[in-house]
Amino acid sequence: MSLAVTLASTSKSRRALLAAAGVEADGVAPNVDEESFRNTMRANKLPVREQAMQLAELKAMRVSAKRPGLVIGGDQMLALGDEAFDKPADLEAAKNHLRQLSGKSHTLETAIVICEDGAPIWRHLARPKLTMRPLTEDFIETYVSSCGDALLSTVGAYQLEGPGAQLFTRIEGDYFSILGLPLLPLLDYLRIRKVLPT
Repeated sequence: MSLAVTLASTSKSRRALLAAAGVEADGVAPNVDEESFRNTMRANKLPVREQAMQLAELKAMRVSAKRPGLVIGGDQMLALGDEAFDKPADLEAAKNHLRQLSGKSHTLETAIVICEDGAPIWRHLARPKLTMRPLTEDFIETYVSSCGDALLSTVGAYQLEGPGAQLFTRIEGDYFSILGLPLLPLLDYLRIRKVLPT
């Protein structure tokens, strides 16, 4: 019998990535106060990549304490230098994100942790680097207006799988990690655990 797989998230995009790759996983909300946890980590001056990893672990542990099998927790944070970006609260904040990122390179700290029986057993951190072209104010206004509230669900106020591709001059790292799930290393681990065929 194969191990059950649960995604400690209600993220439609992460579930869709897993399903498209042939991984059946239930999505369960981890019920974590992410904002409070992030504020504590930032007050302690943890590097952005460590913040993402700890939040991914917390999500997986919370759900794993109540669910059998393997529980996948994930988190993605955008780092511009040492500064962490959160999902924009509204469209004006999305515009400000884009203004700050314009003409610069940033990293998407994309962490996943797998827990079993309430304890972490596997971790992976992907760090795709994206370079945004210089954006004009007119472009930012038009882009945000046309994409609308969809931009509020991403840390960078862009969706690479759509018109957000127009924002970049260079991308280093794998596509799945940019979308929020380092899928290839995850699939490797699931094969090791015999969740997927080898």
